[in-house]
Amino acid sequence: MRFTSETSSAGVTERLFHLDEIPGVLWTPEGATGTRPLVLVGHGGGRHKKAPDTMALAHRFVTEGGYAVVAVDVPGHGDRPTHPEYDRLATRNQARVEAGEEPGPLIAEFHALVARRTVPEWRAALDAVQALPDVGRGPVGYWGVSLGCGLGVPFVAAEPRVRAAVLGLGGGSASAEAASRITVPVEFLLQWDDERVPRAASLALYDALASAEKTLHANPGKHGDLPAFELDGSLRFFGRHLN
Repeated sequence: MRFTSETSSAGVTERLFHLDEIPGVLWTPEGATGTRPLVLVGHGGGRHKKAPDTMALAHRFVTEGGYAVVAVDVPGHGDRPTHPEYDRLATRNQARVEAGEEPGPLIAEFHALVARRTVPEWRAALDAVQALPDVGRGPVGYWGVSLGCGLGVPFVAAEPRVRAAVLGLGGGSASAEAASRITVPVEFLLQWDDERVPRAASLALYDALASAEKTLHANPGKHGDLPAFELDGSLRFFGRHLN
């Protein structure tokens, strides 16, 4: 892990880093020492590790929860180079949607493909960040919706360090098998009028989760209308399971 910059503001220290070819960012409480819970945040499609919504989420987790937060650019996003195969598939899927196909299954299949690369990358990022003295090997949480859900479901299923996860705005049969291997507590966010992910697909993904403790938060509105108050719920959820 190679840090490329460090800044502090409003009680939060931000460090940009590269882990081999993977660009990422780590936020911690300013002046932090010792072990603390860590939350890995998966950004949305077409966004990046320092998108405004990701940064706002990270700053609240740091300042109100005392957590460390890490995010990395997904292949083809942010500071990563373009990925010809992923671009080709995205263009093909867009054409199929314009021809009348439902977008949900196409999006889910694409996410499952990208996850084959991101899951080992995210596990390597956890290894590197937890080796730092101001993070340490404390409990780990995961937060990701939309693309962050499509990639997060197989990640949470594969990573035993994750003790709790917030997922949502996702669905599809491609994620069901991985969801059946998730047993940690899950808070699942759903937009009732989601135009990108069919309601039935999201409910099916929720049903597939094998967690003994799981809650469904359904709100009116479209894919991009997730209410801001759900962040309050995420903070309380991680407070119960990571502290």
